[in-house]
Amino acid sequence: MAVEVKVPTLGESVTEATIGEWLKKPGDPVKLDEPIASLETDKVAVEVPAPVAGVMGAYKVQVGETVEVGAVIATIEDAQSAGETVQVAEREQQQPADQVPPAPAVAPTPASDDHGDSGTTLSPAVRRAVLEHGVDPSSIKGTGKDGRLTKEDVLSAAKAKKDEPAPSVSQAAPAPAATGERREERVKMTRLRQTIARRLKGAQEEAALLTTFNDVDMTAVIEAREAYKDLFAKKHGIKLGFMSFFAKASCLALKDVPAVNAKIEGDEIVYHDYVDISVAVSAPNGLVVPVVRNVDAMSFAEVEQAIANYGQKAKDGSLTMPDMSGGTFTISNGGVFGSLMSTPIINPPQSAVLGLHRIEDRPVARNGQVVIRPMMYLALSYDHRIIDGREAVTALKIIKEAIEDPMRLLIDL
Repeated sequence: MAVEVKVPTLGESVTEATIGEWLKKPGDPVKLDEPIASLETDKVAVEVPAPVAGVMGAYKVQVGETVEVGAVIATIEDAQSAGETVQVAEREQQQPADQVPPAPAVAPTPASDDHGDSGTTLSPAVRRAVLEHGVDPSSIKGTGKDGRLTKEDVLSAAKAKKDEPAPSVSQAAPAPAATGERREERVKMTRLRQTIARRLKGAQEEAALLTTFNDVDMTAVIEAREAYKDLFAKKHGIKLGFMSFFAKASCLALKDVPAVNAKIEGDEIVYHDYVDISVAVSAPNGLVVPVVRNVDAMSFAEVEQAIANYGQKAKDGSLTMPDMSGGTFTISNGGVFGSLMSTPIINPPQSAVLGLHRIEDRPVARNGQVVIRPMMYLALSYDHRIIDGREAVTALKIIKEAIEDPMRLLIDL
């Protein structure tokens, strides 16, 4: 009997999604709750689990099509009617490893569609990267969920291939003659990219955006990190980074200047007595901002661990809707990509975002002397409808002072 596979509930206010990729092909054996498709929503990628064990049936929609919650996207022949193949697979799953009979040899699927013989279909982004860089996906070890290839895996393999020594002149093949061909490629934007574009453009059109800048001497934080990083890692099992310092410093600023931690709803201002910080994280399909909740009540180790967990989830595509929901303030670290200065755009309905940038040695005046210090530019973009310039400058100054004198973080100054 064929069982219908329907689009699951996707989260509050999310009513439709786009078929991102099929993870199973018609005829493939499927286990109960095994992911068979990936959906791209406005916020995250969501996997569709198999409602029954059986054999994958026909697709009802194709990759790139938009589907609504509850829509039928495929069918599965359940195990009872699918025949002996699925029953054998289920028995093997239940048997101890040393009792499982050897699997019959299966010819590997084409490299252009699959990752070696793993049976995992490449996502469109990964497939484009494979074709662009000319690498063999079957030779790359995937770091994504269930060993799936990510775009970063392909780029790393391409870089390693590029760094390999060039073959000798006698072995080198003649270079093809230049044809002068000029090619273009059209790739449909993912739903996540479309949503990012729409939200950021909407923020520019609706909010009265303004950015205030300052610079911060990172000497004290760097010295503290250098002195305690080994003990910190040994005790907490996580590296001590700079983000926890800025997150805790932001908490001081948001408590002293509540408007920076507020939002506008209709003709009302909503103030929060808690701090939920959205941390901008780079994912294969674009920038995402998972939320670290109750940062004001967390330790440095808890903040670092939460950020590390979200970074890994973003990389393997396992962020969920609850991970992305809410947030009262955002921190975006463009410095990891080498940015010297930027004007970040707020993440609606939030009213402010802190932009961090690269650290570089610069000459500064200290006690009448010119000295070299590790300096970083800070940028605070804010909605002028709710935050006055004095409040924005004050908040950024509090963050600067807390970073330059981390003792303030301990005594709440």
